[in-house]
Amino acid sequence: MKIFVTGGAGFIGTNFLRYWLHKYPDSEIIVLDNLTYAGRRENLKDIIHSITFIKGDICDKSTVSNAMKGCDWVFHFAAESHVDRSIADAGIFVKTNITGTYTLLETAKEQGVDRFIHISTDEVYGSTSQGSFSESDPLAPSSPYSATKAGSDLLALAYHTTHDLPVIVTRSANNYGPYQFPEKLIPLMILNAQENKLLPVYGDGKNIRDWLYVEDNCAAIDTVVHKGTCGEIYNIGAHNELENIEIVRCILKILDKPEELISYIHDRPGHDRRYSLITDKIENLGWKPAVSFQNGLLKTIQWYCNHEAWWKPLQKRT
Repeated sequence: MKIFVTGGAGFIGTNFLRYWLHKYPDSEIIVLDNLTYAGRRENLKDIIHSITFIKGDICDKSTVSNAMKGCDWVFHFAAESHVDRSIADAGIFVKTNITGTYTLLETAKEQGVDRFIHISTDEVYGSTSQGSFSESDPLAPSSPYSATKAGSDLLALAYHTTHDLPVIVTRSANNYGPYQFPEKLIPLMILNAQENKLLPVYGDGKNIRDWLYVEDNCAAIDTVVHKGTCGEIYNIGAHNELENIEIVRCILKILDKPEELISYIHDRPGHDRRYSLITDKIENLGWKPAVSFQNGLLKTIQWYCNHEAWWKPLQKRT
């Protein structure tokens, strides 16, 4: 088996590579990553000998064609993903998330890959005050980030309908765990708390997210590629719906830090109030999350506490 992984030096991608190498050690793995601010060679340091790494842009057709050659399955993780950055400058999100996905789809069509797994997000559904979203619900993205992900989802599914490309789309809840760039909520709060810095919380802190440990997402993607149906969408969630302020307080309690470090700041534009997914479809394939939020958060905090050399250089770049 030869697989092609985009964004393998990023957060979810690098965790997926470790998961896959552990479970399928005989696989040949080609990784394409442009090493932007959130993609780092350091993330691959311990596994670089087990993969073929190519630095390149997913928008570059020649690079993508050469890298994908001979691959059976494509796992498309590469994306610009930080909402705040998309509000400040949406252009790179349009380029990477839409044009990049188009380039990959065209190449996969030409080369006749057996599976194209497009990794997406629950944010494409928008916010809901009650109930949960199923895969058949309409999309209502609120930010430039989620809008470009929604666009790439639809483009990927259109390639299945029009060209019979064997596409499967996954939409996961908020991932957390090792190697996450410290601009996202959980690692930012962990690192600020460790250094006794203020923990910035948007608005009233009552925005609700479902939290999924990254290894559980990797296992779900593995389930989908082996058991899923082409042309389908699979929601992936852990049913750990918590307010942001609850997360912050949990981190402070575990690290034995005072709640006086919490600093409420002006809310960001278009901030979705709540995300929630119905996950029956993937659970019917035999997958369920294995890591509780309490254990996942403890493991994540321990990882950051033990890897100061990994995150310390990043603090100037957040």
